[in-house]
Amino acid sequence: QVQLVESGGGLVQAGGSLRLSCAASGRTFSTYSMGWFRQAPGKEREFVAAISRSGGSTYYADSVKGRFTISRDNAKNTVHLQMNSLKPEDTAVYNCAARRGIVPGTANDYDAWGQGTQVTVSS
Repeated sequence: QVQLVESGGGLVQAGGSLRLSCAASGRTFSTYSMGWFRQAPGKEREFVAAISRSGGSTYYADSVKGRFTISRDNAKNTVHLQMNSLKPEDTAVYNCAARRGIVPGTANDYDAWGQGTQVTVSS
C-alpha cells in the first residue's frame, strides 16, 4: 500500500500563497486517485480537492474553487496543492489521501493517508 508524506505547510498572511506537496512511496502511485482533505479545530474533516490517476480530471470544493489548484507528477510520485488568495478560514491540518477508486469520493473511500501538515492563515 502506498505511503504518503505531506510537506509545505506553514504560517501565511491572508491573501498569501502556499504550495503543499505529498510524496508517495512505491511503484504504483499512478494507479491511485489522489485527494486533499482538511480539518480545522472543532470541525469535521472536509474535502478540498481531488485528481484522477492520469491527472486529466480534477475536482474542488466550492470553498476553494478558483483559488486552489491540484496537480500530480506520476514520474515523481508527487501530488501538489497550490493555494492562492488564502483566507483565515483555510486554517486547518491538510492531509493528502490515496484511493484505488475514481475521484472524488468521500473521506471513507480513501485507502491511505498522510500524517498531515498544518496551514495557518493570519488575518
